[in-house]
Amino acid sequence: MLKKLKNIWWAGKLFVARIRYGNPSRKLKIIGVTGTNGKTTTATLLYEVAIELGYKAGLISTVEILVGKEKLQLNSNKPIPATTPDSVSLTKIFKEMVEKGCEYVFMEVSSHALDQNRVTGINFTGGIFTNLTHDHLDYHRDFENYFKAKKKFFEMLPRTAFALSNMDDDYGNGMLDDIKAEKFFYGFIEFPKDGLRGNSPKTVFGEENFYGKILKSDFNGLELDFNGEKVNSKLLGKFNAYNLLAVWGASKLLFFDMGKVNKVLERIQPPRGRFEHFTSREGVLVVVDYAHSPDALEKILLAVKEIKPEAGRIISVFGCGGDRDKSKRSKMGKIGADLSDIAIFTSDNPRSENPDKIIDDMKGDLTHEENKKVITIVDRRLAIEQSVELANKGDVILCAGKGHEDYQEIKGVKSHFDDIEEFKKIFK
Repeated sequence: MLKKLKNIWWAGKLFVARIRYGNPSRKLKIIGVTGTNGKTTTATLLYEVAIELGYKAGLISTVEILVGKEKLQLNSNKPIPATTPDSVSLTKIFKEMVEKGCEYVFMEVSSHALDQNRVTGINFTGGIFTNLTHDHLDYHRDFENYFKAKKKFFEMLPRTAFALSNMDDDYGNGMLDDIKAEKFFYGFIEFPKDGLRGNSPKTVFGEENFYGKILKSDFNGLELDFNGEKVNSKLLGKFNAYNLLAVWGASKLLFFDMGKVNKVLERIQPPRGRFEHFTSREGVLVVVDYAHSPDALEKILLAVKEIKPEAGRIISVFGCGGDRDKSKRSKMGKIGADLSDIAIFTSDNPRSENPDKIIDDMKGDLTHEENKKVITIVDRRLAIEQSVELANKGDVILCAGKGHEDYQEIKGVKSHFDDIEEFKKIFK
């Protein structure tokens, strides 16, 4: 009942906002990106491609909102809400984008926003599905509700829009069942050494879809084959190969100049806090990433394993957020301990919870052998210092969970804290 009343209240506010500002989304080509992981990278890369091709574009992401190349805040005191703003704020943002001459908008569409009808009535040109894994069950209660919230986005797309889905994900096909928009898929195919033995990628994927192959993956980046075209990137790891293929496919569906797109993808950098990395003078690779779900942590650790020197060790530093889905804590703890040589369990944003209790939850499913690899340090700054002290030349330190965030929230107080900044200070 309360949820219904809130929806009615927001619908009233949106009606007033659209009377005041019109319906600016109809004057823009808006591409939404939804999924558990990869939303920020995919939306940001698409925005950067459009800007590099000379288009005026906007970006609405977890990290920032950009109108052209200008960073936007709704007012001088309050930052934009995370991921997907409310419908009234979106109307104001779209209005400003139209006034500044934007043609394209690339935005993240969260499951919370879909469940709360924040994007209802937006005239989307296209939608992209990245993947669906365990996250936000504290809000959605179960995985079926989480799936339905994501699927709602594709059900609202008009017939004139495109829907591009990751066919390698377990939910990639189901996400596009019974929708009006034109369906497209992307994914990676494993090529046998002697070729496809009678099957071509086009027969496996379909003439209009997008297939990829990873030719090379190391610390220097990715060498890829997309629909028979060579694409190189400075981004690292298989998970980024998926993001790049989604961007490449969407660029084709938007009729961008693909020769120019390939050149842009060669020099493009990852968004802040998404596999952000540097190598210290001591020869230690430091990676900072926003991974805060079991699947994201597993993918990022496997990516680190792909690129690290053979003799190098993986030292992970991560925690789990307080006042959020508790069921993923033991899963993340087990993944971190299993895939790391040394795992340092620490605080993320404990919020109102006791950080010691959160770490105890993370250790809940560890075996005796996994426990031996775990160090517990509640203070995140001290945990980072310890990881640096333990690291030798050729080792990789992965600091996960907070990524682009420049604060830590403890007992209702937000204090400045930036993972990459802390590492650079220590190494300096």
